[in-house]
Amino acid sequence: MEKLKSLIPEDLLQTVKSSSDDDLLTTTSSLLRLFMGLPQFHQAVSELADPDLGCCGKNEETSLDLKRRGNLSFRSRDFHDALRFYSKALRVAPPEAIDGDKSLLASLLLNRANVLHNLGLLKESLRDCHRALRIDPCYAKAWYRRGKLNTLLGNYKDAFHDITVSMSLESSLAGKKQLQNERNAISDYQNKQTSEYDECHLSNYAGEDHLPTVQTEVKLRCVSTKEKGRGMVSECDIELASVIHIEEPFSVVISKSCRETHCHFCLNELPADAVPCPSCSIPVYCSESCQIQSGGMLSTNERDKHHVFQNLPDDIVEHIKAGRVIMKLINQGKAATDLSNLQEILELSHSYSMMNPEIKLELHLISIVLIWCLSKSSCPDLSVCEAAVTQTIILLSQIKVNSIAVVRMKSSGDSFKCIPSGNVSAKEQIQSLEQIRVGQALYKTGSLFNHSCKPNIHLYFLSRGLVVQTTEFVPMGCPLELSYGPEVGKWDCKDRIRFLEEEYFFHCRCRCCSQINLSDLVINGYCCVNTDCTGVVLDSNVATCVSEKLNHFLTAPKSLDHHTQVWDKVHTDVEEVASSLFSKRRGSFHIEPEICLKCGSRSDIENSHAAVNKAWNHLRRVDELKNSGQANVSLLSDCLRSIAVLRNFLHMYNKDIADAEDKVAQVCYLAEELLDARKHCEASIKILKRLYDDEHVVIGNEMVKLASIQLASGDSSGAWKTTKRLSQIFSKYYGSHAETLFSYLPCLKQEAANAVNLSS
Repeated sequence: MEKLKSLIPEDLLQTVKSSSDDDLLTTTSSLLRLFMGLPQFHQAVSELADPDLGCCGKNEETSLDLKRRGNLSFRSRDFHDALRFYSKALRVAPPEAIDGDKSLLASLLLNRANVLHNLGLLKESLRDCHRALRIDPCYAKAWYRRGKLNTLLGNYKDAFHDITVSMSLESSLAGKKQLQNERNAISDYQNKQTSEYDECHLSNYAGEDHLPTVQTEVKLRCVSTKEKGRGMVSECDIELASVIHIEEPFSVVISKSCRETHCHFCLNELPADAVPCPSCSIPVYCSESCQIQSGGMLSTNERDKHHVFQNLPDDIVEHIKAGRVIMKLINQGKAATDLSNLQEILELSHSYSMMNPEIKLELHLISIVLIWCLSKSSCPDLSVCEAAVTQTIILLSQIKVNSIAVVRMKSSGDSFKCIPSGNVSAKEQIQSLEQIRVGQALYKTGSLFNHSCKPNIHLYFLSRGLVVQTTEFVPMGCPLELSYGPEVGKWDCKDRIRFLEEEYFFHCRCRCCSQINLSDLVINGYCCVNTDCTGVVLDSNVATCVSEKLNHFLTAPKSLDHHTQVWDKVHTDVEEVASSLFSKRRGSFHIEPEICLKCGSRSDIENSHAAVNKAWNHLRRVDELKNSGQANVSLLSDCLRSIAVLRNFLHMYNKDIADAEDKVAQVCYLAEELLDARKHCEASIKILKRLYDDEHVVIGNEMVKLASIQLASGDSSGAWKTTKRLSQIFSKYYGSHAETLFSYLPCLKQEAANAVNLSS
């Protein structure tokens, strides 16, 4: 892209950067005329469209080298390295390559099956044996290996069959005799049911997750408002935790960071026996089912067409989604070959005119390159013209605004081994959750739900499928809104507004960004110098934002009943920390920074800020030392001193104190100070409940940590109560799929129940 930018004259460059929707035909026409006459452009795009120049092709020599390295690792019993080498070799092995008298793919699959067997992954090993035999039905070793695995898995009739076939393919008498003895040793096979060797029988991965059904009484309607444009509302009362919408993506792209760890179709975590794409070396799948659904079984001509997407450089690879959308619509016969009707087909909003000048230039260049590459490789009828490029720019703008991040909640307990009650020495780190963005997807209906910083619906994903569930009672006619970014409680108002303007090009005026609330006041607030006062002190940036919100609320036209109701709610929530806000209700309202909003005392925020930063510099070392196993008494003492400083300067509900309490809890846990770990974990949860609410999913995430501490310390009753509470919260957000999405939950619940039974 940088090379193409350097070819554009300065005056045209500035014209493109300052363009609006109405200028697109003119700017794209000028750029196309320029590039069509430049040999440098033709060379660059020809290389992108040429599969032979790509980095994703199969390579027999590389595959054989990786196989040799896998063999060396296997002989030295380094099974994890062997698994890694064999899996890499499978990805680059050409389907037609031969290793000795066997298919290279079949021999690699059997080698990996042997490794998986040694790692105790018997079902995964069985699947690889099956795959090897599909490629080479006369592979005696594969029949034998599968027979051994079926024996271990209790599939005796299948095992008898496999060993019998292996015997028929064995040429030596000694080998036949050994196999005969092994077959005779298989017991009870007559009473066992034969398994069907198909992918359905062998696979049990999340790619097969079934989406729930929307309740029949739920009715949604798309409406348009002056403030927010199109959005979804309910046509009936909807109860808490109701599934209101499900949807498969129109287009999806896996995140670059997850290409080696997650299935390129369903976006679930890859099993140890991941299935490579037969067309190129980049995609990898959790099963043959996902491989086939993704278009992984392609003819030679079709493979060449798909290389154009794999050859794109990393700086524009996220825009593959646009190419897939275009190809999907053309193949379905919906889009014209000049793409002139693309915008009206998708009916998605975009904000091109409001985008950053550099983004506008990038969209022009990507669109020209993409259309050219598609016309030369995948769609020769596609017209490289101003209309096609203009529509692609709009499409990219739509994708940028409407794409939804597909996320997974990864836990340190994904391979959860519950700690026996009171067994401190068996501990690892506290159970915790981390949100992983595994892909970006376009959901045509899902993108219609508008934003709120305090949403009443929640999204979660089963494989690539989107599920929308209510998190509170929603009355008829009420907008159904989700959060596009950090919610109230995570970031303060000014940071949320800035994020939404930069990423989605609108100024948020949701109920939490236009009304005073406790969270936005205290989340980054300082404490009053008067130790007996619970008031909050704001810096200049937050004070300005709160003043604007209050003035907007006081001057906005509204019904008297509504005004009184909202004002009373605000009064109830914030009186504890900012009672002075209620002393003036008319005219221009200005909040003075560094003045306590309850008692009026003045604080020196500059000095407070310096002390807080120094304390956090010590706390930032915690993660480094904790991960290196250096959680000791000395580290714990440093943490306690630092958190005492934070408490001395920050408001008691400041988010930094909650984060610090969480870090200290983890250090206490690793230092085997379990009572202190529990105390600090509970202190963190107490603050978060004021910033969010008692039943927010964030509270459930923190309760996972608390339950693991309670189990380790022998508090079985406490662990049981905490586990029941977090299960209720997760059910509110994830419904019946909570235990599917969080694999440690059933174990945690079982351990807590067992601990209660043992203590009673």
